[in-house]
Parts: sequence; C-alpha cells; structure tokens
Amino acid sequence: MRQSRASAPDAAKAPRYPINSVDNALKLLLMFRERQVIRVSEASATLSVGRSTAHRLLAMLEYHGFIQQDVDTKAYRSGPALTEIGLAIVHAMDIRAQLRPSLEQLRDELGETVHLMVLQSADALFLDSVESSRALRTSSRIGRTYPAHATSGGKALLAELSPERLDDLYPDGKLPPGSPRSVRTKAELERELRLVRERGYGTNRGETEPEIAAVAVAIKSTLNRPAAAIAVSAPLSRLSEKQEAGVAKSIAAVVEKLAGLV
Repeated sequence: MRQSRASAPDAAKAPRYPINSVDNALKLLLMFRERQVIRVSEASATLSVGRSTAHRLLAMLEYHGFIQQDVDTKAYRSGPALTEIGLAIVHAMDIRAQLRPSLEQLRDELGETVHLMVLQSADALFLDSVESSRALRTSSRIGRTYPAHATSGGKALLAELSPERLDDLYPDGKLPPGSPRSVRTKAELERELRLVRERGYGTNRGETEPEIAAVAVAIKSTLNRPAAAIAVSAPLSRLSEKQEAGVAKSIAAVVEKLAGLV
C-alpha cells in the first residue's frame, strides 16, 4: 500500500523505549487516512510483519471497536469507536457552530431547508440542519445517515474521491440498498459521479424520500480534500430540475468562502 508522507513520523522524535505492538497498531489506524478498507495481506506488507501477527493486531483493534470486518470480503473498515473519536474531534473543532451562519444565510436566501453532511464510510451523515420557515418543508436530519450514493451531499463528496478510494468503499461493485430511483451498481454510480464533477454539484430527486429533491456542493478542507457538503432540500414541487443549477450556484458562492476553513 502506498503510504502518505503525513503518516511517516519524525524519527528524531521517536520515544527511547518504543513498544512495537502499540506502534504497529497505531500505524494500522493511520492507514485509514488513505484507505477505506484494509486487508490482512496489506497490513502485513505495510508493517513488514507476518500475516499471523497482522491478523492478531487487527483482531485486537476489532475487539475494541476501532475497526470491523466485512463478513463477505473479510476486509476491515473503520469501526464505531474510530467514528466516535472522529466525530468528537469534529465537534471539538465546533464545525457546526462555525458553519451554522452559512447554513442560515442559504436558508434565508432560498427559503428552503439546508443541511451539513459528511461521509461516514459509504454513508452520508447529517451533522446539522436549519429548517425552512415554510409550512411545507423538509425537516431536520441531524444524526441520521443515508447511503451516500442516494443523497446529493453524498454524491458531491464521493465525486471528490480517488478511484482507489471508491474501490475501497464498493469492493464488489455493489451498492448498499437504496430506493428504486437510486443507482444500484458501482458502474452506474461512476457515470453519475462524472456528471457531478462536470456540473460541480450533486442532486437527489426522490432517491431517499419520494417527494424530496436536493442539491449539494462539497466543501474542500485545507488539504484540498472533501471535508463536508452543504445541501439544500425542498419538496419536489418547489425544486425542479431546471432550478437545480441556480440553487447550486447559490451554494457554491457560500462554499467558496468556506474552502480551507474546515
């Protein structure tokens, strides 16, 4: 596996009495910065240890909830403990408070509900929402997750990932169950993501809920990676396909000011 420069610590600052097993376990966790899935063979090669040693390290991380094993592929992906730590850090950085004024600005400008979303493996997690004041509106989705390929924000974020990371997310080419309106295979998703890259925004027309439409634009972090996405959702009757580009333009204007701040 190709290792990022950021994952190589300064040798001059190494502790005098290192504990190799702890060092290797932490290196395994750092691998998830670049990959969504890790196999025993990859862990063995990266750590320069035998497969049995790599398997024991992975098993211990799984025991504590840092990773979880896919029952079909036997590969490992990030687990609930790692996600909880990540979310705690996100909250510590107070990203919601930082971006809330921007969400409210869009809500007031467009009159529709606005959401803040991040990727959680192959799901889109709603970190924050500000609701429209209209009687007929989409409601808050804070704390809820949906398959990323079926949400506007999820598509906007997936479109920013490398082909390798998409392979990690969908190793067998199949997608998690969605609705009849959502894509069902990785090949179909890749075609849609190409369109997202061309337009600069993701859409959702009844893919998570039959009468709801949404448009989203990804926010880049200081490392030029997708950090989050801002989505505007509304009843289908108020957000036609012809209106999507205009809504996306309003979101993009806000996102441009946020680039590198999250």
